[in-house]
Amino acid sequence: MNTTDKKTYNLGIIGFGGMAGHHCTQLLKGNVPVKIRGVFDLKEERLQAARDKGFIAYPSRKALLSDPDIDIVLVATTNDSHAEIVKDALRHGKHVLCEKPAAMSSEELLDMMAVAKECGKVFTIDQNRRVNKDFVLMRRSVESGLIGKPYVIESRVEGSRGMPEGWRCIKELGGGMMLDWGVHLIDQILYMSDARVTDVYCKMYSINYTDVEDNFRLTLTMSDGLTAHIEVSTNNFIMHPRWYVLGTGGTLQIDDWSCNGRIVRPTKSQSEWSTEIAPDRSGPSKTMAKRDPSTVETIELSAPTDVTDNLDPTYVQLVNAIEGGELSITPEQALRTTKVMEAAFESARTGNAVHTDI
Repeated sequence: MNTTDKKTYNLGIIGFGGMAGHHCTQLLKGNVPVKIRGVFDLKEERLQAARDKGFIAYPSRKALLSDPDIDIVLVATTNDSHAEIVKDALRHGKHVLCEKPAAMSSEELLDMMAVAKECGKVFTIDQNRRVNKDFVLMRRSVESGLIGKPYVIESRVEGSRGMPEGWRCIKELGGGMMLDWGVHLIDQILYMSDARVTDVYCKMYSINYTDVEDNFRLTLTMSDGLTAHIEVSTNNFIMHPRWYVLGTGGTLQIDDWSCNGRIVRPTKSQSEWSTEIAPDRSGPSKTMAKRDPSTVETIELSAPTDVTDNLDPTYVQLVNAIEGGELSITPEQALRTTKVMEAAFESARTGNAVHTDI
């Protein structure tokens, strides 16, 4: 983006932890017309880190919000405090970018949205994984019709090191993998489809942590017939593919974040069945016997080269909205994701599927 003819907006950051540091690193590249002015954090060592970078270290949240030179506030605190701080910033006349999840409940988020409307300020959420190259590659491949109509999408993020110490392990602070990673993966599915979520079933596991879920398995049934299966795990030592999609005309698999993957689809029907059961490693089965390789084609996939896979698009759409354009990451979209997560927690609590219209 050419910033020479654009107004530069001053940013104040509340909560200068790891994610805020990521924002800082990206913004210092100067790709978007947003400049960090100052920081407030409850910890003195983080305020000193801000001073070391040449930023103002405000003595209080009120001091930051009262600075008339700050146009935008980034809220990057623990999840439980987002609602209070966002509303405070909006009422001080600031536009707000909030880290995900925006709120701990749909009721909280609706209240935040009402305050944004009342104050006439832009409120958006950092759902930055909409521009991850693996997701964009999957979405484009599916929407191009290469595998026909998709009927199952499997999305998985897996690790084997458990969870970092801190807020992710504390339920009251909004910890657990649903609010940490689930919010991203659900958002990707809902961003891809306008179909309604009609059923939510979720199983949560606390393998190495007693207070929060460190693994979950979530299944969403959509009104257009699509089933989305989402898994997040922190105790996997053998990984599944990042994406696995079944369509009426083929199968897509993307192995990892590097977008290594392929589509395999039929070139002609193999509808002729022998009268005898041929020897096969699957045992005496016609149904699962190996397919004739001459009846399929393989399309190799690779990372898209025209995708900006960082925080810049989040800020671009925010600035665009401030200047009269439309948000691409809206609170209404975040509300759908939040309602799905609420249904997932309810399903995990009761052991039953939750019927929804989300």
